[in-house]
Parts: sequence; C-alpha cells; structure tokens
Amino acid sequence: MANANNKVRFLSPKPPKPDRPLFVFLPGMDGSGLLLRPQIAKLVQDFDIRCLTLPANDMASWEVLVTETIALIEAEKEANQRPVYLCGESFGGCLAMKVVLEATELCDRLILVNPASSFRQQPWVQWGSHLTQWLPPNLYPLSVIGLLPILASLGKIARDDRRALLEAMQAVPQNTSVWRLALVRSFNVDENQLRGIKQPTLVIASGADRLLPSMAEAKLLVKVIPNAEMVMLANSGHACLLETDVDLYAIMQARNFLTEAEENLALVNSQ
Repeated sequence: MANANNKVRFLSPKPPKPDRPLFVFLPGMDGSGLLLRPQIAKLVQDFDIRCLTLPANDMASWEVLVTETIALIEAEKEANQRPVYLCGESFGGCLAMKVVLEATELCDRLILVNPASSFRQQPWVQWGSHLTQWLPPNLYPLSVIGLLPILASLGKIARDDRRALLEAMQAVPQNTSVWRLALVRSFNVDENQLRGIKQPTLVIASGADRLLPSMAEAKLLVKVIPNAEMVMLANSGHACLLETDVDLYAIMQARNFLTEAEENLALVNSQ
C-alpha cells in the first residue's frame, strides 16, 4: 500500500464495493491514510472505503490539497453516483472543512474527529510547532517518540496499532512536519463560512485530548454549523480512532447519521 506514484491519491483498504456509499477518510499529520485500520472491519459492511494518502515529501498548499482531494472524490462519483461520507481527523478535519466549503455539493455527510482547527487556541502547541524546525536532525526522531503519550491514550490502543502510529509518524520527514504544522497554523475558516456548511455533520471530540482543546472546538463548531451534532468521547485521547473501544460505525448508527439506504443495509447485515 506504499505510495509508489508519489502523488496524493486514494488507498482502498478493502476491495472496492461500487454499489455502496463512498466513505472518504482524510488523515492527520502523518498523511499515511493507514490509521483508520481499527474502524475498517465495521465500516466496510456498509461502505466503499477510500483513505487519502499524502506522499511523505508532500508540501502542497491548502489550495492544492483541496483541489486534488476534490478531483479524487469527483472521479469516484463519476464512476458511480452515490452518497459520499467525508471524514477528516485532526489535520484532515481542516482539509475536510475546506473541501466542503469549496465544493458544496460534493459530499452528503461530514464527520470531523478532533479537528486541528483548534490549533490556534493552544499557545504551547503553536510554540512547539515553531520549535520543530530548529531541532537537530538527530533529535527529531526522539521528539516523535516523546510526542506519542500526548498524541494518544496508549493504554487504549492495541499493540499493533501503537506500532502503526509510531511508524506512520516516523515516516514523515522533519521538513514535511514543519510544513504541515505551518499549514495548520495558517488555517482560518471564519464563522460565516462555517454557517455555509449545510451537510449533516458529526463533530467527535475527545475529552482526554492532551494535544488540542478538542472539546471547546467541538462546542464552537456545533454552535455555528447549522446541522452539526457533537459526540463526546469522555476518556479518549487525540488519536481516538485507534482506540479499541471506539467504534465509529456504531457512533454513526446511534446518532441516526446513516442514510435510509445504509440503515436498511445495516439491518440486513445484522440478521
């Protein structure tokens, strides 16, 4: 599943199901597209899954990332007209908001998981992001390891998934990390723009997020986005989708977030 083409592209973690709604996952800072893995077994029952992956050396602007992501989703829709669920985690949450605002009719549902739009509210994180560019190259890998307990509630994540998280983070070169942190610092979507998001939206926030003030950001987003609903994961860390007791599909079901077609399919699968 390596990005041999060195381009922004979609990974298909399971064989395509063109008759199912499309579930598009936009990843965090790692850009690997591989860290949805604990959620795939449930989601694949009702969805055709695509995970955006960014090359390790990709330093595109927001504008380019948005354009390329829209083009990938449009190509999938052109091949098969069907509902699109767009799910962005952390960095990917920022990208998801920009995609929906740029192409208002492209997606039918929006899911934001601890979106990094709250980055500006955390001064120590902003300071640390500036510091990253000045770290000696030999210290950068150690800083990645040191960040793990802040990024994730490691005790809630299976051993293989902890290893996958570390490998995904270590695969991002220092200069790429510096660039993506700069992108998040520059992210700016105002309330008037957010009011333009008409899709039903789930904002999932971790109550034990040590990296970002995700709870406060979620409350702000659901106050402004017209059809948004907040889901609180009281004991989860920032990288919550890796946690063994977090079930994104069950969350969507419980919040009546599936369209009628998916609800019927879920009922059939449960029998």
